Amino acid sequence: MNSVNVLVVGAGPTGLTLACDLARRGVSVRIIDRDVKFTTASRGKAGIQPRTQEVFDDFGVVDRVLGVGTTRLPFRRYHRDQIVSEAIPYEANDPRPDAPYRRLLFVRQSLVEGILRDKLAETGHTVETGVELLRFEQSAEGVKATLGSAEGSEEVTADYLVGCDGGASIVRKSLGLEFRGFTEEDRKLLVGDVEVDGLDPDAWYQWYDMERGILLLCPLADTGTWQIQASPPMDADGVPMGPSLEALQSAVDRITGMPIRLGNPTWMSTMKRNVRMVDTLRVDRVFLAGDAAHVHPVTAALGANTGVQDAYNLSWKLARVLGGADDGLLDTYERERVPIAEWTLKTACDAGDLIFEAMLAGKGGAEKGLTEESLQLGLHYRGGPLSRDLVEGGALRAGDRAPDSPCPGAVDGAATLFDVFRGPHLTLVGVGAGTAAALAAVAERQPGDVRTVLLNDHPEAYAAEEDRLVLVRPDGYIGLVAAADDAQSVLDYLAALDSFALVED
Repeated sequence: MNSVNVLVVGAGPTGLTLACDLARRGVSVRIIDRDVKFTTASRGKAGIQPRTQEVFDDFGVVDRVLGVGTTRLPFRRYHRDQIVSEAIPYEANDPRPDAPYRRLLFVRQSLVEGILRDKLAETGHTVETGVELLRFEQSAEGVKATLGSAEGSEEVTADYLVGCDGGASIVRKSLGLEFRGFTEEDRKLLVGDVEVDGLDPDAWYQWYDMERGILLLCPLADTGTWQIQASPPMDADGVPMGPSLEALQSAVDRITGMPIRLGNPTWMSTMKRNVRMVDTLRVDRVFLAGDAAHVHPVTAALGANTGVQDAYNLSWKLARVLGGADDGLLDTYERERVPIAEWTLKTACDAGDLIFEAMLAGKGGAEKGLTEESLQLGLHYRGGPLSRDLVEGGALRAGDRAPDSPCPGAVDGAATLFDVFRGPHLTLVGVGAGTAAALAAVAERQPGDVRTVLLNDHPEAYAAEEDRLVLVRPDGYIGLVAAADDAQSVLDYLAALDSFALVED
């Protein structure tokens, strides 16, 4: 029987992020996907949020991801054949020293998945396509899974199994967890990838017509294809039509009254408004992440981003436990990510309301759902089980996202803190010259686990009246803020990670 540390079910952005991060930490991992071929469909095309771009920076692939998308896409709103308004979301969001990525990246999901598969291949791992999870059972020793493929069935044992297998997750269903929430069957959109003749591919064209319906036509960067979303037209019997080129063309004709012709559809589907989540992300040795754990409207562009960040939170904890830390550390995954899932569902629904209000007032379209909050740079774990504040005041608290900053004089040629953070380690940032002795003491005691960096000044993002130590977790969040000379608290925190037991409130 084959064995592995972690079996990842599902090779979308969530599963690929998890597999990439585990593999670079030296964890034995297998990632399977039931699809025989990798999809080229756009699916979640709009887009990659700045916080996720920071994750890809850590992986060393952000330049590749940025290279296949665009951060400048005008939202051009029409009524019939007349332009009503045009807006460019986040146009004023120039990079800052604390946040080098501040704009939404519009890119088709399949291209991002290809880049992550290439990154995974650099570690000697590949996605096993056409392989389906048939069933699993678990015990105190591990998980026993049965996999099926064209070659037959296979028994695999794993220390842990993670379901990243989407809204219809077989892992979630097998666990018997309630996917609480609702589905609005009467609010559907036809969606597909098509070629478009009659429009220049220089904007996201949008029609919000209370009588005729909704139509969105978005060019997919450097592909020659567009993603279309459209209210289903009615057939001769007054029944909403399903996805077909005929139905999509009928919607375009009815809503726009313009000589726009569609052709060569490569993917078509129906999109429903789902708002659902589980309250449990861990059942013993089995975890859920991404759409397997939470689904929501596409407004605010949060779906794949939240899944990537689920995986980023879980992966370093799995690796640490497999390296000898207490299993209780894994309980913090659920404690930290369930509130984020709740925030995501609420934010996506609120964004839909903002768009609808703007549509009724004739004062905008999809751009109204994109706010500073939806960039996800303000998400935090303050008050969480791994967040410890030992000093008062200052710009940052334990649980916050660790900002970037120039760091002149850092080792290994690092120019910014993000350069220092990049990799599977923790990072101890000394804010102010008075932290030098504590940095040296921690580096001597934890030579492989923690990288240290001294900021002689107090940059704006790390501003405080007094010097202090800031310990940054492998996923880019602050675990500990301590006094400048308090090396022992840093060492105690690291030891606590390895003997962690979650205390229920």
